[in-house]
Amino acid sequence: MIPQNFIKLYENSLREHWELPALSDYKEGTRITYADLSQKIARMHVLFDKMGIERGDKIALVGKNHSEWCTVFLATITYGAVIVPVLAYFHPDGIMNILEHSESKLVFINESIWNQLAKEKIAIPVIEIPSYRLLKSDDDVLCKIIRDWDNLFEKEYPNGFRKEHVAYPEIDNSEVICLNYTSGTRGFCRGVMLTANNFAGNVMFADTVNLLFEGERNLAFLPLAHAYGCTFDFLYPLSEGVHVTLLDAIPSFRNLVKALQKIKPHIIITVPLTFENIYNRNILPLINKPLIKFLLKVPLINRLIFYKIRCNLINFFGGNFREVIIGGAALDRNVESFFYKLRFPFTVGYGMTECAPLISYDSHKNFVPTSCGTVLKGIMEARIDSIDPENIPGEIQVRGENVMKGYYKNPQTTAAAFTKDGWLKTGDLGVMDKNNRLYIKGRIKAMLLGPNGQNIYPEEIEARLNSLPYVAESLVIQRKGKLVALVYPDYEAIKVDSIQEEKLPQIMERNRMALNRQLARYEKISKIVISNTEFEKTSSKTIKRYLYQ
Repeated sequence: MIPQNFIKLYENSLREHWELPALSDYKEGTRITYADLSQKIARMHVLFDKMGIERGDKIALVGKNHSEWCTVFLATITYGAVIVPVLAYFHPDGIMNILEHSESKLVFINESIWNQLAKEKIAIPVIEIPSYRLLKSDDDVLCKIIRDWDNLFEKEYPNGFRKEHVAYPEIDNSEVICLNYTSGTRGFCRGVMLTANNFAGNVMFADTVNLLFEGERNLAFLPLAHAYGCTFDFLYPLSEGVHVTLLDAIPSFRNLVKALQKIKPHIIITVPLTFENIYNRNILPLINKPLIKFLLKVPLINRLIFYKIRCNLINFFGGNFREVIIGGAALDRNVESFFYKLRFPFTVGYGMTECAPLISYDSHKNFVPTSCGTVLKGIMEARIDSIDPENIPGEIQVRGENVMKGYYKNPQTTAAAFTKDGWLKTGDLGVMDKNNRLYIKGRIKAMLLGPNGQNIYPEEIEARLNSLPYVAESLVIQRKGKLVALVYPDYEAIKVDSIQEEKLPQIMERNRMALNRQLARYEKISKIVISNTEFEKTSSKTIKRYLYQ
């Protein structure tokens, strides 16, 4: 058990950083201090108390990144209830399934999402955020409570809310404080039961490696309803007295650039897609120019070119950060190799929702290419289910402080997720060196078998295919014993280069032939199928492979 009580961590932080800025909404331009946040949390506690919310009750939270989203999250766990954060882009049916499966007593939701649901099927009170309007309730008492909310708060704190009023109940680290759903599909509803200890393990590890310091800035643009963004863009920064700006807008390339350059964050938490887009759209066209290709082969001049590219990239990210942390999925090997050659300060970590989320990490100073960090010392353990863990890939299995309690109301799935001796089966294939540094080789479910039983790792083939002309993303699957590549073309590049779409099949066939020249016989692609739409992805921007098998 982590010695630091997770809930008391925020009680202390709110008091210690009382006058510092805590949360800002980028688009709205609002800013609240730790004192303001403390008062908002207390106001929410008054509402919960008057509504009869009890310790352990579930409160659902469906919405986009916003300071009020953060307020509801913190207010729920510091009250002793269980937060159920739901990704805003889940299908409406999935959201409703989660509300039912989690047995939530109350839901806070953005009105735009609420309007997509079958309202008549929802029997619990519904409150809109960020306005806190009551959208639905059959209880006249609750309607009165909402109307009198301000007066009720003033009665609770007649002389005003002060620092000494920040005092939260004793909640042991062993208690479940969050149900994080990885899917809302009926029959596959998996609510990951995360304890205060799971979050404490992540937050305290980040504290020991000094990712952020009091008074620094962070820009949160990953979805906070996902464990990765929630822990490292929100919970950890607020435990340190950091000012978190929430990108309450679509994190498009243009929006992200503007926000990064305005906020100038001290650390950047992102997913591989951000780096891969920058590389494919901005860097690759430059270094593929004949003159630049030639100059990159010239000693000293190539260093100057790399230096200028690195400076431009650092300015792109705001020019004030110490490190970029990439997680959520595997980074394209070509992209990783190039950024490492640039000496760009980035690192790749590894985790999963079931570990809230971190399993391994190295700072950029210790990062080893193709790895995903060292298993968290003193927090986590890992082993490889292989006769030769350093050389022959096997399933990565973990145990430790960050590992979930199980799946809510799903004992069979929980039992299947663990080995008989209590290790969590990650479903990822990898090897681990003598220093406990992990190297991911692919997903067990993604791994394919060749005609003679060879192991085929489609992610490795996809990484090569994605670097070829006019390929935005790809997916390698097996059909009738042969490998087929599904490709979503880079239509922006096609438009810029004035290429007619009728030419795409010819271009992709040339890509297939070029790709096959790089592959072993059993890995060769028999056909490329062009997709007119992007592949459906998870919250961490990985393709939902099972939908295309």
